[in-house]
Amino acid sequence: MSPETIPAAERKQSVARNPKATYDYHILEIWETGIVLTGTEVKSLRNGKASIKEAYARVKNGEVYLEGMNITPYEQGNRYNHDPVRARKLLLHRREIEKMIGAVEQRGLTLVPLELYFKRGRAKVALALGKGKKQHDKRETIKRKVMEREVARAVSVRGRG
Repeated sequence: MSPETIPAAERKQSVARNPKATYDYHILEIWETGIVLTGTEVKSLRNGKASIKEAYARVKNGEVYLEGMNITPYEQGNRYNHDPVRARKLLLHRREIEKMIGAVEQRGLTLVPLELYFKRGRAKVALALGKGKKQHDKRETIKRKVMEREVARAVSVRGRG
């Protein structure tokens, strides 16, 4: 399906991404989670004022919280504004949370947010279960990206001639 044929309600409107996550972690599994926000936070997100570069998820008391995500206070929010870097609760099914708890506590994996976006008017977070890469793995990733780029460039040059 092309982006033009997807109904407007089905498309996701990206607010913030964490490109460094795929560089620093081997991504094993991805979940789409809801997020609990206040009114001014939603308005600020709709303006695109968020950063998830330093964010991570933590399991506390059987619930998952997103910490370190920065949502800039809404300009017209005055006294109703929020703390920009507060912990925000993520909405998941009980089985998903139990699976995360097992992976994080027993296998030593990390919960990393990949993207923050709106889908059908609701704020969502793409949360990934990741295993930290070693330095040589990171170098390997860079080499592979450079090779793919060179191959794509060679194919596009060949197609012109």
